[in-house]
Amino acid sequence: MKSFASSQLAAPSQMKGEPMRKLTKDQRQDIRAIAGQKDEELDFSDIAPVLDWTGAEVGKFYRPPKQPVTMRLDSDVIAWLKSGGRGYQTKANWLLRHAMLHQTKLNPPANRGSGRPSGLLRQRKSG
Repeated sequence: MKSFASSQLAAPSQMKGEPMRKLTKDQRQDIRAIAGQKDEELDFSDIAPVLDWTGAEVGKFYRPPKQPVTMRLDSDVIAWLKSGGRGYQTKANWLLRHAMLHQTKLNPPANRGSGRPSGLLRQRKSG
């Protein structure tokens, strides 16, 4: 009988050096009982409240979707962005986001009509 690599049993996965054990009947019962409760019914009294948020990181787990774009930027702007080392695209995105948020605070979306970023382009003089 031939042995094929694809039909061989995989080694059991390791977690911190020990194979994972299946839940006992009591553990499965406890999980079902907790899952069946409403949030208001759960007792969190033994959990200390988090009072110090100084170490919190904003946006650590949420990442907005990215879209690839092609832009033509001045070479000195690109050189400046790249002068800080790796991450020049992230830096450019951060700068643009900062400008966007600042601009939307000054001119809420309802006040914009031309589609042009106000203050960035000069209006043509007629006459």
